[in-house]
Amino acid sequence: MKMTFRWYGSDSDSITLKQIRQIPGMSGLMGVLDYKAAGEVWTEEEIKAYVDEVHAAGLECEVIESVNVHEDIKMGLPTRDKYIENYITTIRNLAKYGIKVIVYNFMPVFDWLRTDLAREIPEDGSNSLYFDEKELGDMTPVDLVRNTIDNCNGFTLPGWEPERLAELETTLEHYKNITPDMLRENYKYFLDAIIPVCEEVGIRMAVHPDDPAWPIFGLPRISHSQEDFDKIVALHDSPANALCLCTGSLGSNPENDIPNIIRHFGEKDRIACLHVRNVKYLGHRKFREAAHLSSEGDLDLFEIMKAIYDTCPDTYIRPDHGRMIWDEVGRPGYGLYDRALGAVYLNGLWEAINKMSK
Repeated sequence: MKMTFRWYGSDSDSITLKQIRQIPGMSGLMGVLDYKAAGEVWTEEEIKAYVDEVHAAGLECEVIESVNVHEDIKMGLPTRDKYIENYITTIRNLAKYGIKVIVYNFMPVFDWLRTDLAREIPEDGSNSLYFDEKELGDMTPVDLVRNTIDNCNGFTLPGWEPERLAELETTLEHYKNITPDMLRENYKYFLDAIIPVCEEVGIRMAVHPDDPAWPIFGLPRISHSQEDFDKIVALHDSPANALCLCTGSLGSNPENDIPNIIRHFGEKDRIACLHVRNVKYLGHRKFREAAHLSSEGDLDLFEIMKAIYDTCPDTYIRPDHGRMIWDEVGRPGYGLYDRALGAVYLNGLWEAINKMSK
């Protein structure tokens, strides 16, 4: 297992590589170029500059996140082929600089949704990302986008880049005629084009789950259960067609048994990396992000880490969304302190499981 940390780059992240390097047990990053719009080629020059900076700080960079899939690909529009070619170029460019895993998603329009980016936790005064479907009320998708962008402390958020959402109303109109089965057909077209290239250059694609784990705004969402992921890995049967198993995204739905899902796909060698975090259930389709410690939420992090240890021990892991604690102000969900605590806790569980197994 390699413990990693998401980092947006020196021009976009309030957290420094020096700080990340000082977290015990931290081996590297799950990197991202957050200024790249969906459909754009990630150039060799940009990738090299990012990777060189990470290496100079004494960290690895073998996983890249948020190489976003253009909506025209998801919607199956005639223009999709040019964006697929751009994606293939990006895959080849990333492979040249040691990237082994690309995290992406096939969610229509929204990578993730929350109704509050900084809901105070009464017990300790910290705050975290929060979702309550009732709070959507009469809110439109456009309203939710504006609310999210206005409350992100001046930072970009993954999947909420303004350029990508500039034509939101037009995109939503297109999706009214797309069923989940049609979205899967478009997904297969994409995978059939890129997976042979991934096999050639030694990269694994790791699809991220829907977040939260159910349909929203009537959009077709096809990646929020074990059954969904069974269908996805069957679209193109290859180890390169793999998963980024996010415990918090799938875990937002209490019907998902996260340790069993990890074991199911870990035994099939279809987990390329994991985002590991905890959630606290507050009611029907209502939850908040919690500290990683099992007792702080409703997921059993010991059983989650044990399932990883037993079935996919050589994978990449990172602590996912953290609370804002100790008066930190930063990108919602991506502060330093709580994620650093989470990484140390997960490493502690791993050490205990490893020693118990021997």
